[in-house]
Amino acid sequence: MPSTPLALVRYVLYGVLMGGADVIPGVSGGTMALIVGIYERLVHALSSAVSFGLALLRLDVEAARRHWTAVPWGLIVPLLGGIAGALLVGAKVIPPLMDAYPESMRGLFFGLVAASLLIPARRIERVTGLRIGIGLACAVGAFLLTGLPALAVSDPGLLRVFFSAAVAICAMILPGVSGAFLLEALGIYTPTLEALNGLEWGYVLTFCAGAAVGLSLFATLLDLLLTHRHDATMAALVGLIAGALRALWPYTGPHRALRWPEVGEPVLPVVVLALVGFGAVVALLFWSPSAEEKQTTVSGS
Repeated sequence: MPSTPLALVRYVLYGVLMGGADVIPGVSGGTMALIVGIYERLVHALSSAVSFGLALLRLDVEAARRHWTAVPWGLIVPLLGGIAGALLVGAKVIPPLMDAYPESMRGLFFGLVAASLLIPARRIERVTGLRIGIGLACAVGAFLLTGLPALAVSDPGLLRVFFSAAVAICAMILPGVSGAFLLEALGIYTPTLEALNGLEWGYVLTFCAGAAVGLSLFATLLDLLLTHRHDATMAALVGLIAGALRALWPYTGPHRALRWPEVGEPVLPVVVLALVGFGAVVALLFWSPSAEEKQTTVSGS
């Protein structure tokens, strides 16, 4: 467990930030993890937890014991508690705020996510043409992905819920790409919020099972990339965050078309909140350099 009560509270709050972000289409819990400085630790922790689970399935007691000790449960448990609480509360609180103040809320998160670009960008030790190309390709891909129209599925089958959750959870741990946005594109965002609010356990457990499968596969891959291709992975994250800003542009038309503000729409509050979000992240980076930046990482192409 965390070494101090303060660390416990801090990790729970980090989980609250991540869970709250995952409720908002266009914002990723992975972005929050990146901002508060636990992203790479989190990915490695998830990969270790997956290895522990696989060892249990193989009935390999020695390997399970080894992987168990490698998992930083003091980080994982409070994070999961914070995420679960934020998802349950956020499902009731955040959508009404987004409906009541759509432009202002999007402006706030646009600034926050835009500032988070600085984090992976400054962790690239050497800029090369290949890494620039990777970043541009990921930016284009994220821009196109966030332009997908939302589907409306009133009563999704459990098989659809399972596979949609497996895909969306990958986005939830990727900075920039929003799991909630993918749930919208796959047609189960609203049904999922309704299931959480109504505690429909069949739906919720199916969603959790799909998320567990997707997370198991993707966390292991991401951990390998961060370990062996660190700079290239950071370049990809920069591109993903930049391209996914499309989903947070405050002014949109039908089918997610981007547009400029029209007469009568709020502009000054949007700009102010965007600057507040941007400034908050920059201040956090300036005053509290993350522990991750002090770690030695293996960089590769």
